Amino acid sequence: MQLIVKILLLPFVPLYAFAIKVRNTLFDKGINKAEKVGAKVISVGNITVGGSGKTPTVIYITKLLKKHGVETGILSRGYMRKTKGYLLVSDGKKMLHNVEECGDEIYLAAQECGVPAAVSEKRVEGAKRFLKDVELQAIVLDDAFQHRWIYRDLNILLFDQRFLLESGNFERALLPAGRMREPFSAVKRADVVIINRKFSDKKALSGKLETLFENLPVFHAYYKATEIVDVKTGQSFSLEEFSGQKSLVVSGIAKPFSFLNVLEKNNIDIQNRLLFPDHKYYTEKEVEKIRKEFYASNSYSVLTTQKDAVKLTQFSRELDDIDIYFLKIEVAFEEEEKFNERILSIFN
Repeated sequence: MQLIVKILLLPFVPLYAFAIKVRNTLFDKGINKAEKVGAKVISVGNITVGGSGKTPTVIYITKLLKKHGVETGILSRGYMRKTKGYLLVSDGKKMLHNVEECGDEIYLAAQECGVPAAVSEKRVEGAKRFLKDVELQAIVLDDAFQHRWIYRDLNILLFDQRFLLESGNFERALLPAGRMREPFSAVKRADVVIINRKFSDKKALSGKLETLFENLPVFHAYYKATEIVDVKTGQSFSLEEFSGQKSLVVSGIAKPFSFLNVLEKNNIDIQNRLLFPDHKYYTEKEVEKIRKEFYASNSYSVLTTQKDAVKLTQFSRELDDIDIYFLKIEVAFEEEEKFNERILSIFN
């Protein structure tokens, strides 16, 4: 059925491609111009739809800048939030809006980093208002590769290794038939490319793909599963403590392959699972479904992602008789020292 839908959407691809080409040409020719906003700007984005690891990368960069004394904030569109316009999500000390008002990714990043955060569909306007609300030296833009109206001091482009190596022709088609927001030619706009293998082994790219990145610094990222955290108490446990246990695995993220893969590699039973669409906002209906499946499967606990955990916390009363944990992951870099130097070089 999915293949049939993709085939039916193929005639619309040239229209989308033409619109993208015209827009990019206007910027490339200087007719449309990016605007500086009064702080250093680091953009983290991709040219595909689906999880490539933007949020963990935003968290990594933000923590790095914070560690080096740079007053840093995070600005996002707030994808799938139930509000519009500009919102100050956090002042760096406390969260000012709930997860549904601002979006799960920015809520997680702000909470994890303890820095000011804001959302705005219009990045230039949002950045200017953000800088009026809080004093910042740097703004990390989440998912902003296509938002060319705002000037960036560093433009980071992320790729999921599995997409580069295993995607079929349909996936590599432009929207709406495929997963690509822009053609591969857009790579030339990047200052830095990150290939994220997540929990998979590193694999060599084909010669054609290597040619795409030959004039760019390419860094190789991967995920580390650091601990399992009790959603209600915040208590941390090692992955070994969950080895052999039967958990109900709950996920509402794009491409949950890596999440399931790391659980399986650590001998955590993933047979019982509920997989929801990406950015799923849970309602009482889904919570009741989780409850029923938990008891029907005789599971020891519910095990979910950190992004899902921030949304399930609002149902603490409905889930008070169920132990819920999330897997905490961090992104790491094979060329960590060089990557850090590249990020910090824009402040020299």
